[in-house]
Amino acid sequence: MAKVVTYFTARGKSIVAFAQPKLSTAWRYAKAEMGPPSIKDLPEVQAGFNKLIVAARTQQWKKLTVKEAWLNTLIGAEIAFWFFAGECIGKGSVIGYNIPGAVNFDIHF
Repeated sequence: MAKVVTYFTARGKSIVAFAQPKLSTAWRYAKAEMGPPSIKDLPEVQAGFNKLIVAARTQQWKKLTVKEAWLNTLIGAEIAFWFFAGECIGKGSVIGYNIPGAVNFDIHF
């Protein structure tokens, strides 16, 4: 029994030693990328929207490479996925909203 405890303790320490630098790097990126935009980021966001509008007016989308178009498609699909996932989480089910009094399934004669 002591051998088993010693073995799993040593394996646990080696797993923690291996994973700790990778998790700290992932945490650092997560804090930077997944946080909401701050006030100082708003001019950059506005410039990005203006650039997008100008590109749409001048039809710059025709000059995209296949790789850029594919990446834009994947980003759009990811945004749609997270929107629908948020809707399902928000309403508490996959199918429809449960509005009390809105649906009456009783049989009336």
